[in-house]
Amino acid sequence: MYRVSSSKWSQYLVLLTFLTAAGSAVADELVAGQPAPDFELQDQNGQLHSIEDYRGQWVALYFYPKDDTPGCTTEACEFRDNIFAFRDLNCQIIGVSLDDEVSHRGFAEKYSLPFPLLADTEGMASDAYGVKTNMFGMTVAKRETFLIDPEGRIARHYEKVDPETHSAELLADLKSLTEQK
Repeated sequence: MYRVSSSKWSQYLVLLTFLTAAGSAVADELVAGQPAPDFELQDQNGQLHSIEDYRGQWVALYFYPKDDTPGCTTEACEFRDNIFAFRDLNCQIIGVSLDDEVSHRGFAEKYSLPFPLLADTEGMASDAYGVKTNMFGMTVAKRETFLIDPEGRIARHYEKVDPETHSAELLADLKSLTEQK
């Protein structure tokens, strides 16, 4: 008869727990065609925003880890620099992180960001979209984007985002999607 040591048994339990959690995370992942989870969050000016507020237009809902850090600044400035192209395609850019309104206000003012930055300080929107994670001992939102169609459904989910090229990639996809409709 084969016996499993308590050390090995613990390793098996940890592996089983990990695989079970990984499986449920995959099952809960948002995919194209699903309704976008709604939320109500304040922006850098204290104004409340909800996905429902943007029915009838496209929304590029981008989550990012931290205000005023190199990658997050690059990504935000790329969206800023392309804002008129997004507006021409009836698309609202919305940034979300776990930073508070004061941090967002400073970040938006410093870089002249012409779109809302939502303060998800409780992490509820980040949870609903499956992007909340721990990085360097801090809880943050992963750098991911959800393109939401005018009916409020997920059109695309971008899990791998390059801050330098993401805005252009999103614009190209949005142009293609609007031509199909």
